[in-house]
Amino acid sequence: MADHPTSVPFRKATDGYHTFRIPAVVLTPAGTVLAFAEGRRGSASDSGHIDLVLRRSSDGGRTWGGLEVVATEPRRGTAGNPAPVVLDDGRIVLVFVRQGPSATEEKIRRGQVAEEDGRRVFVQVSTDDGVTWSQPREITTDVKRSGWRWYATTPGHAVVLREGPHAGRIVVPANHSLPPEGKDAGTEGTYNGGHALLSDDGGETWRIGYVDDRPDGYVNVNETTATELPGGRLYLNTRTDSTAPGTRADAYSADGGETLELPFRPQAGLVGPVVEGSVLWCASPDVLLFSGPAAPDARALMTVRASDDHGVTWRVAHTVSGLPAAYSDLVRLDAGTVGLLFETGDFGPYESIAFRRVPIAELTG
Repeated sequence: MADHPTSVPFRKATDGYHTFRIPAVVLTPAGTVLAFAEGRRGSASDSGHIDLVLRRSSDGGRTWGGLEVVATEPRRGTAGNPAPVVLDDGRIVLVFVRQGPSATEEKIRRGQVAEEDGRRVFVQVSTDDGVTWSQPREITTDVKRSGWRWYATTPGHAVVLREGPHAGRIVVPANHSLPPEGKDAGTEGTYNGGHALLSDDGGETWRIGYVDDRPDGYVNVNETTATELPGGRLYLNTRTDSTAPGTRADAYSADGGETLELPFRPQAGLVGPVVEGSVLWCASPDVLLFSGPAAPDARALMTVRASDDHGVTWRVAHTVSGLPAAYSDLVRLDAGTVGLLFETGDFGPYESIAFRRVPIAELTG
């Protein structure tokens, strides 16, 4: 393991939290690695008292500072789904969602919660390398249509475009659910859809970009991550649980997330369970990476896969272990190294969130 240093920034039953889940990671211009997660207070449940927490590393993810709480829900509800992005001026923009203490995904999808307890969207900003954060500012009315019920940002890092006519635009992939028809409850996967949050002024104002939500049961977009390909083209990869082949789907945008070139289509080349995954374009050498469990029917076997043709075909590039594993996020650390922040454990995927340094030379063809 000497070639793959692995640290553990979050471990269950520490710092007053039952479980840590939903990793997101970015690198600041100062070289600091910021690892975000949901700190779940009372249980491993997706709802209840959940804080957004952060650990900082100044040595490339080898060691970590103390745990900091970045965002909370004032009534001890949920603050979650961190979507951080680092801008060229050094500011770190964090988009996330909140819901009330008694709300659950099922209740929200069924339309059984009041508006103030449902999924609401917020932005916070750090101007000092992630040490302190601004007060949360709500943007729900700008990025959530009135009929949408469930709502989730990414999870994982968001994207700022560096090339092309939309350079500087922040793109946050997200997902939502539609109200049901007929006798359906609204909890069915067919009502899942995807969209993007866009900002062209550094996170000051926000609007909705592409929307892909067809309740046809074929591809139903869920948790989505994105990365910028050469020239500013956007590659998006999503979790889907539908009748389409496999459990992944992908899409491209030529206009900075405003629209999709085609709706999300199955990506059966990425075999794995129904789970979140992360994508990252690495320039020099040019390779597109995807991280996620590779066991076909279980959250296990965390693997980094690579594509040399912008996401058309995929190959295994780095296998972490055969252990249980679930959500993950990728970050470019330096010219020779990629970082992987991922959920894993010896006997279950949610025992810890680990961080592994992987040499880029291993990931190229």
